[in-house]
Amino acid sequence: MIFVFIMFFVILFFTGDDKMTTSDTLLTAIAFAVGAIVSICCGAIGMLIATQTNFRTTYCAKKSLALAFRTAYRAGCAMGFALVSLGLLGNFLSYLVLLILILIFKSIKAPLDKSDFHDYYGILFETIAGYGLGGSFVALFGRVGGGIYTKAADVGADLVGKLE
Repeated sequence: MIFVFIMFFVILFFTGDDKMTTSDTLLTAIAFAVGAIVSICCGAIGMLIATQTNFRTTYCAKKSLALAFRTAYRAGCAMGFALVSLGLLGNFLSYLVLLILILIFKSIKAPLDKSDFHDYYGILFETIAGYGLGGSFVALFGRVGGGIYTKAADVGADLVGKLE
C-alpha cells in the first residue's frame, strides 16, 4: 500500500503533457488509486480462500492422509470454480467501476464548447488509463513476490508434510 501512495504522488506531480491540467493529473492519480484498490481486494479474496483451504487440509491431515487428500481435492475443485467465478465477477465489477469512473470524470471535465471534443476525449481517456496502471501495478508486486497463491499453496503443503 505504501508503493501505491508513492506512485499516486509520482503520477500527480510528474505526469501529464501540454494539454493536461493539474486537475487532469489528479483524476489520473485517483483512477490509479481506484484500480490499485480493486486489484488489492481481488488478491485478498483469493488469498483468504487459499488460506482457509490449506488450514482445512492441514487439520484433516492430523486424522488421515486419505481424508487430507480428499479435502484438498474437493477444495481444489471448489477453488477452481470459485476463481473462475470470481474472475468473471471481478471483471464485471472492474468494468462497472471503470464505467462509473468514466461517467464521473466525464461530468467533471465536460467541455463548454463543441469544438473542444477532440481534445476532451483524448484527455479523458488518458486520465482513465491510470485505472489500468493501478491494477497492473498491484498485480506486478504480487507476482514479483513469488505469487500470493503460490505462497499459500507452499505453506499448506509444508504444514501437511510436517504433520505427516
